[in-house]
Amino acid sequence: MHDATDTRVLQSPPRLSSALFGQLHHFLRPLLITLDAQIDARLVRTFLATIAAILCFRHRNHGLLLSELGAYLSDPAHAPAGTKRLSNLLRSPRWTSAVIAGWLWDQASTRVQQLVSAGEEVLLAWDESVLEKAESTATPDRCAVRSSKAARLKRIRPGFYNPPGGRPICVPGLHWLALLVLGRSGPPTLATMQWWTTRGPRTTDRRTEECALFERCVTQWGRAVIHLFDRGFASAAWLCRLLDATVRFVLRWKKGNKLLDAWGEERKAWEIARGKRSWDARLLRDSRSGQERKVSVVALQVTHPEHARPLWLVVARQGAGHEPWYLLTADRIETAEAAWRVVLAYARRWQIEMAWRYTKSELAMESPRVQSWERRLRLLLLVALAYAFLLTLLKPQLALVRQTLLRGWCHRTGKRSRETATPLYRVRSALSRLWLDYRPSPLLGPGNSG
Repeated sequence: MHDATDTRVLQSPPRLSSALFGQLHHFLRPLLITLDAQIDARLVRTFLATIAAILCFRHRNHGLLLSELGAYLSDPAHAPAGTKRLSNLLRSPRWTSAVIAGWLWDQASTRVQQLVSAGEEVLLAWDESVLEKAESTATPDRCAVRSSKAARLKRIRPGFYNPPGGRPICVPGLHWLALLVLGRSGPPTLATMQWWTTRGPRTTDRRTEECALFERCVTQWGRAVIHLFDRGFASAAWLCRLLDATVRFVLRWKKGNKLLDAWGEERKAWEIARGKRSWDARLLRDSRSGQERKVSVVALQVTHPEHARPLWLVVARQGAGHEPWYLLTADRIETAEAAWRVVLAYARRWQIEMAWRYTKSELAMESPRVQSWERRLRLLLLVALAYAFLLTLLKPQLALVRQTLLRGWCHRTGKRSRETATPLYRVRSALSRLWLDYRPSPLLGPGNSG
C-alpha cells in the first residue's frame, strides 16, 4: 500500500488512486477484521467495495439504489452481478447493523480520549432530523414526519406575492438522531446515526430514544464532554435530566421560555436579559453567511422553576435584525472569557447542521428503496461509514493530498467557487473522478457474488 502523502505517489494518478483506496482500507480495517470472523471473505470484499462505490456514484435521487450501485461495484458490463453481490451482503443473516454502529461509537470514544489526552475540550453535538420518503408508503415502518423540504419551499421571500402559509406538511419517513464529537477546531468525528419510527412493529417515541442515547453517553464519557443542544431540546424535562446527571452542557434556550432571575421572579429569558449591559464585544465570522459580524456577550445567573441547581444564562447579541442566542449552562460564568467559551462552543454545533445537509444532498441518504428494516439500516450505515471516511480526509496532515486532488480532478474557476468553503463536496467529486479514471484493483473485475 502506497503512502498517500508520498511526493512520488502524488505525481502519479494510478498510484494516488491506489493509495487513497488503501487509506479507505486502513480506516475500515478493524471493522473488516470483525466482519471477516462473521461472514464470508467475499462479502467482506463486497463491503469495502460498496463504500467505494457509494463515494464514486454521485446522484441525489438514485445514489443508493442497488441496481445503480451494481455498475460501480464492477464494470458496467457486469452490473447485474454487482447488484447481486450487494444484495447478498445486505441479506446475509450472519451480521447485523449493530456491528457498524458499535464500530462508529468506538471511533468516537477514541477521538474523545485523544482530545482529553491533549488537554482540549471535547464537544458533543446533538441534533435531530427526518428522513423523508414522500413518494412511498409501501413499508409499514414509515411514520408521519414534518417535512423540512416543504418548509423551505414555503418560506416567505421578499418580492414574491401570495406567500404560502397554513399548517406544517407531513410526509412518510423516519425520525433521525445523530451525534458528532468535536474539538475546538479540526474535522468532526461521527459518533452515531440512528433512525426510529412511531408506526409499525418497531414503534417508539422521541423521549425514549433520546434518553437511552443520553444514558449511554453519560456512562461512557461522563463529564469529559460538553453536550451541545439546540432549541429543539429546550424543555423543562430535558433540562432537569441534564442537571440531575451533573453533565456539562450548553443548551440554547427559547427566548419565550421562563426562568427565575436573581430575585426569584419568574420571567421570560429575553425579559431577564433586557437592559443588561454587554460585558465584551468581538468580530466573529458567521458560519452560515461567511461574513464578519459584531457580537457582544453578557452572562446572568438564573435558575429553573423546577430545579434548584443554579444556572448561567449567556446571551450573545448579534446586532439588529438577528435574534440573540440565549445559552444555558451549569458551568460557572463570571468573566467575559468564560462567556465567550460558551458562545464559541455552541457555534461549533453548526458542524452537525452541515452533516445533515451533506448526507441528504450529496450522499443521497433519502434515496434507498429497501423494504426490510434491518437491510435499510445496513445500507444507511454503509453511507455513514463513507461520510466518516470523508471526514478523515480533512485532517491537516492530508492537506497536500487534498490540494492535489482538487487541482487535478475538481478544478474550479471563478471567484465564488474559489472562495466558497465546500471542502467535502469538492473532495468527494475529485475522489470519484479519480477512481473512475483509475479504478483501484478491488473495483476492476466482476468478482464473485458470495
